[in-house]
Amino acid sequence: MNKKKVIASLILLLAVTAYFVLFYKDKKLRFIPENVDAVVLIDVKNLTRQYIFSLISHPSQWGSKTKGKSSVSLRESGIIIPDFLQIFHLKGTGVSDWYSVLELKDSQKFIAFLKQQKFTDKGKNVFQKDRVFLSIEGEKCIVGTSYSGFGGINKQIFQDSPKNILNADQFTQNTTGSVSFLSGQKIQNFSIELKDDEIEIKNNSNLQFLNTIASKIQKGNQFLELELDKENIRNFTRFFNKNIADSSQFTSLKAASNLEQVNDTIISYEYDDNFNEVEKKSFQKITQPNYIIDIKSDDPNRTWEYFQSKKWINEENQFTAIPFLPNEISRNSKGIIIKSTRKPVSLSSPQKENYILIRNSTLLYSSLKTLSNTEKKIISDIDYVLYVNKSKDYWVKIKAKNGELPLILRW
Repeated sequence: MNKKKVIASLILLLAVTAYFVLFYKDKKLRFIPENVDAVVLIDVKNLTRQYIFSLISHPSQWGSKTKGKSSVSLRESGIIIPDFLQIFHLKGTGVSDWYSVLELKDSQKFIAFLKQQKFTDKGKNVFQKDRVFLSIEGEKCIVGTSYSGFGGINKQIFQDSPKNILNADQFTQNTTGSVSFLSGQKIQNFSIELKDDEIEIKNNSNLQFLNTIASKIQKGNQFLELELDKENIRNFTRFFNKNIADSSQFTSLKAASNLEQVNDTIISYEYDDNFNEVEKKSFQKITQPNYIIDIKSDDPNRTWEYFQSKKWINEENQFTAIPFLPNEISRNSKGIIIKSTRKPVSLSSPQKENYILIRNSTLLYSSLKTLSNTEKKIISDIDYVLYVNKSKDYWVKIKAKNGELPLILRW
């Protein structure tokens, strides 16, 4: 056979293989129940292409991530890597309760992988590690941060015939993924874009004016700064109490906070040789926030009465809905002020914008003792998290510290 034809055939074969491996996607979303109100979709093949192209452009990383002889990678664990990872939240469940469904090609191999990852076997093919639960149903696996929704998911997806299979094009268009909120037939989409040193979640591709706002509010140095109007307060508090923004007469909220390491006294008791109880004191360093919260209200007296009805104000005029005490709460003609009493914190001048800015701090990630070393490394690599809203446009930026490698190779 002519050598040129052989080479052409090989190139064509490689091109077809690359297309099916990296570009062709099954866009049917078979594992999203009907009673969901939020969906996070990750385009696995888009992410894979981004990883490969980043790896090619950084030869120093070739072969750098080797695994031990006894370790098993996720691709070798017995699961089928999906084209789209489908993560969803069920209506009426806790804000931290999220679920996903995976397909298995070898359930026994996957069970062995879970045991290697220190998951506890709870019986009946249910496994748990910390707040992650898994239930294996034949060649399918339900994963969640709570076990409470597993029964309903099992019935809707595996036992009943699906009535309305969603399509990925309803949620995302050529981005790393999407976050979507569903209400009846209405879907509100926010794209997820992974860049070299940041992750953006937004609902508008033209956000130059939000960049202008961001540059204006990033000039401070406090750990937390936020400024929200009534609509944004309502959007955030509905996850915890749907009526708080209206019932309390809030019109706006401005707050600032810094972290401080303080001594915490631990009192314990032991017995001497005569069995007398002896008090023993010890000390440990803990991280606590110093803060100030300025709540503007249409009716400060009604706001105060609302807080009292919720038993959030004690006899010492402390606002007990915030677990970081001591603090003091007071009212004036414009609203309510809540502030901690250790070190004073100042509010920046009003920007008349809707934003939340959280800057990273070594005190933050060093105090998260329950996290793994990998999780601590990821958090320590973050520079700041910023939320901005202007009219109907929303934007969240997770900005990493500048590094030699793009995020996809760092994390």
